[in-house]
Amino acid sequence: MALATGTRLGPYEILSAIGAGGMGEVYKARDTRLNRTVAVKVLPEHLADRPELRDRFKREAEAIASLNHPHICTLYDIGKDNQIDFLVMEYLEGESLADRLKKGPLPLEQVLEYSIEIADALDKAHRKGITHRDLKPGNIMLTKDGTKLLDFGLAKLRQAYQSRDREGAGALDSQAPTPPLPSPTIQGTLLGTIQYMAPEQAEGKTDDLDARTDIFSYGVLVYEMATGKKAFEGKTQASVISKILQVDPPPISSLQPMTPPALERVVKQCLAKEPDERWQTASDLCRELRWIKDAGSQAAPPAIAEVKSPRARWR
Repeated sequence: MALATGTRLGPYEILSAIGAGGMGEVYKARDTRLNRTVAVKVLPEHLADRPELRDRFKREAEAIASLNHPHICTLYDIGKDNQIDFLVMEYLEGESLADRLKKGPLPLEQVLEYSIEIADALDKAHRKGITHRDLKPGNIMLTKDGTKLLDFGLAKLRQAYQSRDREGAGALDSQAPTPPLPSPTIQGTLLGTIQYMAPEQAEGKTDDLDARTDIFSYGVLVYEMATGKKAFEGKTQASVISKILQVDPPPISSLQPMTPPALERVVKQCLAKEPDERWQTASDLCRELRWIKDAGSQAAPPAIAEVKSPRARWR
């Protein structure tokens, strides 16, 4: 049952509904202590009595709380009132990437800018041992300050992980995340949004999901930003999954001829069916995209024909 305007959850006063999904209802609210606008996410009433979903809701709070990044939505608070579990996050003004894509593909400059920001946010999460597992346009907000990555409700946390920091790969991060709660999923369960799933995700291999799973979904996301078309489409879930497992999407350049070959190569490698053949870290991916953006029209070195003098040609 939706919360009515004026409902209080602790110090937070509900102002209006923002949206709802499978794992939460989101409201615009006012923090009466600090007099600021916030977003409050609550676990729907019909799910609140399921322990595994309450655990997943708590896992989302743990995931977001461990992250501090300009392109990841900030968590302010967590609480419970009248048997309602809720998260309090920064309120974002703007539109979702999903809404923007209804108008068509993005200009190349925006594709690169947003892609770099999202890759950088993913890199932050992956370094903290967090796999998002539900990367899609609906979970990206476009604001005046750039993109914001949302909704870690399906996030997978690793108890032990290694940080690839500037001092070298393999250094153990001293700020390891809180040990994860028992996994709410079982082998063979599909987690995420079908059209943005990696092959291993679509096959229900929940134990095999890692940062490279997010990188595949990221490739699907960038493909859609560049072309305005979904990489994998079908009339049924089964037909979409079949394409994810067996078919490569049409080249971006076949839909957008002015796409730099270097960007097409980056996306194609993201969409490799085998995890070992994809980009292995979001950090490398981000670095490559920054190079493409800085290079501009020189991202693909043009073939230069050798010009010979008449004497040279005669020789």
